[in-house]
Amino acid sequence: MQKIEILVGSMLGATEYVADALVEKLQEMEIPNQLHLKPDLADLDNSALWLVCTSTHGAGELPDNIKPFSKQLEEQQLPQLAYLLVGLGDSSYDTFCEGAKQMQTLLNNAGATLLAEPILIDVLQHPVPEDEVVAWFESDLVRDAIKSRLQR
Repeated sequence: MQKIEILVGSMLGATEYVADALVEKLQEMEIPNQLHLKPDLADLDNSALWLVCTSTHGAGELPDNIKPFSKQLEEQQLPQLAYLLVGLGDSSYDTFCEGAKQMQTLLNNAGATLLAEPILIDVLQHPVPEDEVVAWFESDLVRDAIKSRLQR
């Protein structure tokens, strides 16, 4: 069985809580995984399923800890890569979940395949975003996508 690489972009910690909840869920499912709080392309398994969790900071920017990784992606071709995407944001800003949207664009431009519709969480409506993300993760669509990818 392949593993899941969990990549985190976070400034204030909420995205880390989401990632921790996903790690817990993956452990319950007995799916190998690795959490990356400072993602670096050299440390990632490109044959694994990537689960990218990021917030948006400032004027629609990626969090500082994932910016270097986003620069690495600009030069890559990753046609074998499959990923899922979780975005956290505040809908009172016109740059709602822009960080996640930027990561989606970078990964798509690198040739990666998005396995399911991203979940974009509005922290104003969901003050405990990990509950919403775990429910999304447990949905049939996401579970089936993960199952089919990990059985390769």
